[in-house]
Amino acid sequence: MRPMRRTRLPAALLAAGLLAFGCTSSVPPTHGVYMLLDTSGTYTEELAKAKTIIRYLLANLNSGDSLAVARIDSGSFSEKDIVARVTFDDRPSVASEQKRAFMTRMQEFGSRVRGSAHTDITGGLIQAVEWLGETGAGTRTVLIFSDLEEDLAKGQVRDFPINVDGVRVIALNVTKLRRDNIDPRDYAKRLANWQERVETGGGSWQVINDLDRLDRALSL
Repeated sequence: MRPMRRTRLPAALLAAGLLAFGCTSSVPPTHGVYMLLDTSGTYTEELAKAKTIIRYLLANLNSGDSLAVARIDSGSFSEKDIVARVTFDDRPSVASEQKRAFMTRMQEFGSRVRGSAHTDITGGLIQAVEWLGETGAGTRTVLIFSDLEEDLAKGQVRDFPINVDGVRVIALNVTKLRRDNIDPRDYAKRLANWQERVETGGGSWQVINDLDRLDRALSL
């Protein structure tokens, strides 16, 4: 009886397979970032700081990454509140043009923004998670630029669990309200309530008030 011959994978095919495997494993994940801007009351005075963050994001996001900026309005569960959105092209020259156009749209928005009557943070967060899911990004981050004081219009329902599974939620520039100076526990309670909602929904939560630390948190 002849001994059974072992099937050998051709060397060229084996090398190509190993090369393909190596390339796949070394490709970094794409990033998706959705930034929510509070436009209620006196918080609009803080928007100059938001422009600095947006410039940082545009400088550090790469081809294949996605970015959107939306306002927190009286009813924010709507695409109409998305000021600008983009997925950067693989061609560097095209991506650079996309970044310039994005910043132009943000400057136009800043020159005409008007304060909203109410602050639907929950609706904005739900819309953010939905948009990030559609991008297919490997890492998904929501930046909330707000004092985190939710003020809902009459009849709005937002007291329900929210699904933020696998999403990093970072609250930025959480300014203190006048009443917080009277009783600092109000500020701590506001942060704790949002942390509980996000972590219960499967996301991670972080507060960064020193914006110089944002680059370390994002790791873009």
